[in-house]
Amino acid sequence: MANRLQREGAVVRGRNPQNLIEKIIKTRIYESMYWKEQCFGLATENVIDKGAELRYIGGVYGGNFKATPFLCLTLKLLQLQPEKEIIVEFIRQDDFKYIRALGAYYIRLTFTPVEIYKYLEPLYNDFRKLRYMNKEGRFELIHMDEFIDNLMRNEHYLDIKLPQIPRRQALEEIDQLDLYSSVLDAELDKIDVSDSDGDDEKRKKPKPRLVSRKRSRSRSRSPKRRSGKKTEKDEIAEANALRAKLGLAPLEQ
Repeated sequence: MANRLQREGAVVRGRNPQNLIEKIIKTRIYESMYWKEQCFGLATENVIDKGAELRYIGGVYGGNFKATPFLCLTLKLLQLQPEKEIIVEFIRQDDFKYIRALGAYYIRLTFTPVEIYKYLEPLYNDFRKLRYMNKEGRFELIHMDEFIDNLMRNEHYLDIKLPQIPRRQALEEIDQLDLYSSVLDAELDKIDVSDSDGDDEKRKKPKPRLVSRKRSRSRSRSPKRRSGKKTEKDEIAEANALRAKLGLAPLEQ
């Protein structure tokens, strides 16, 4: 039946994986038309097709707590328990963002803490938009990196209580994880290097050519000053010309 766990399926975190979802939420999922019409007898390869048809994410909404298709497919994956390689392909492909979101949500519920950090942290670099159905049944706009951050930080998300995971720093201290490196760190390093190179060039270069212009101006002014300087004879000649106009006797040189 559609509501049973496959017999060969393994337990997740010591219990039936379906029990990762609270009973009241599972009941709402089982009662939804999407579950009855689209998820009955669904195999793993068909979940991929249904995931490609998703147009929004969300938990339950409205006064009757209706379950979204995203939540229904999450429960179906918990029943089927596909191989980890299949789920990893969910998040590695770039064509269908809601399949990536579905795979990330399943990873957060079922994978080990080290695997969660390993597979979900690279998705912080995905900034595509997602439509989110809120409790009132209205759409909100979020981004993939915000969705991943909610999975990593929140204890309860999309109406499912997320399993606890240790802090990243704790896993780094016991050498289970390498130090976190962001793409932004590399960009900031490039900026720092370029700034330091620019400072070195400024120190090596002489002052701007305004200085040389000043020098050239001072050099050009000096001849003018020398050429404009009047000799004693010139002054006497000018004075005599003026005296002549006035009818006075010329000065003796």
